[in-house]
Amino acid sequence: MRDTAEGRFRALYADAYADVLHFAQRRVDHAHAEDVVADAFLVAWRRFDEAPGRADDLRAWLFGIARNCVLNVRRGQGRQSALGVRVVLSPAADLASSWDFRVDLAAAWGRLSDGEQEALALTVFEDLSSAQAARVLGISATAYRLRLLRARRALRVLLEPAAVPVLDLKENLS
Repeated sequence: MRDTAEGRFRALYADAYADVLHFAQRRVDHAHAEDVVADAFLVAWRRFDEAPGRADDLRAWLFGIARNCVLNVRRGQGRQSALGVRVVLSPAADLASSWDFRVDLAAAWGRLSDGEQEALALTVFEDLSSAQAARVLGISATAYRLRLLRARRALRVLLEPAAVPVLDLKENLS
């Protein structure tokens, strides 16, 4: 059955549904995430004759479609704000020791530009290669690697101690 278009599509759906849902949940509120995924798979089915043959390329192609569906939802809601990719906090054995870093990371993430957030998210959250992420964004792999380098550099600068404002409580109390 995998040899037919329907079989290949069913396999793609089974393999990628959860990943595409997580992709959407990090970009739109949870109430709209499942709609984005449904739209993405509908578009993918309609355009399945254009789909790449390799599994990794097919997954990146699907993320590109999902990204366009996210952008359509945002345009439809009249939002022109940042992509709002949320930093996902995974449970850890010792949250107290890393809590300060997580707060700093969330604050730094919010200060990144839309493009910087998206470049990092495609690599960190979606686990896409440079070529796959570039396909999602519709740019060359070299251009994506340059965006990713700049985004990592920007995040690193924002996480430096000098970039975080420090309140002097003694000065404010006097």
